[in-house]
Amino acid sequence: MFDTSLLLTAAFVAGALNAVAGGGSFLTLPALVFTGVPPVVANATGTVALLPGYVAGAWGFREDTAPPPGLSMSLLVVLSLIGGAAGAALLLVTPDATFRRVVPWLLLAATALFAFGPQLRRMLAGGKPSTAKATVGVLAVAAYGGYFNGGLGILLLALFGLLGQTNLNAMNGLKNWVSALLTAIAVAIYAAGGVVLWPQALMMMVAATAGGYGGARLARKLPPVVLRLGVVATGLAMSLVFFARQ
Repeated sequence: MFDTSLLLTAAFVAGALNAVAGGGSFLTLPALVFTGVPPVVANATGTVALLPGYVAGAWGFREDTAPPPGLSMSLLVVLSLIGGAAGAALLLVTPDATFRRVVPWLLLAATALFAFGPQLRRMLAGGKPSTAKATVGVLAVAAYGGYFNGGLGILLLALFGLLGQTNLNAMNGLKNWVSALLTAIAVAIYAAGGVVLWPQALMMMVAATAGGYGGARLARKLPPVVLRLGVVATGLAMSLVFFARQ
């Protein structure tokens, strides 16, 4: 009973957090690991659970969504699917022990990039949008999302900021669509590889979907600084948790 309550609560808050600014896997992954699920399976199962939440969050931001400079929506879709598939395939061949070691570093790097995203954007400002650079960036982040998913939203927001996007609500809407696309293809590969615990995934899907839509509608009314501080705090806390578990 406690495990069920923990997973449902983690999924609901994660769905809202993903819709708001990213970092929902910072909650679902440790919750699943805490209930005894091996790290690779926990990552895959948590990713499956958050897929409907990404879609719900994207719909909640539907009035604001716009692509970053240098990319069209159609190209963004293709890149998201290719990158997500590559990352998911890599996860299937990664041993649990290796994955456990790299998780806290991935979380910490994602959090740092999001925290210092505005400063990096200012440092790189002044150049024209480059489709080539945008393409490489989206492919790399999509592959990361297909492999790990933890901090995916944070990386996408940082990437869109570096590409010249400035409206946080527009970035959030696009982040959720890209996350949904790459997660969908990753889920198909995880399922084929047999690394998804479907009872937990389906149960958490319901909670994540409710959290995703509610979080998106709420986020449109909150100051951006509040969203940013919340994500950074969550990322740092979960990084410390996984470092402590090594």
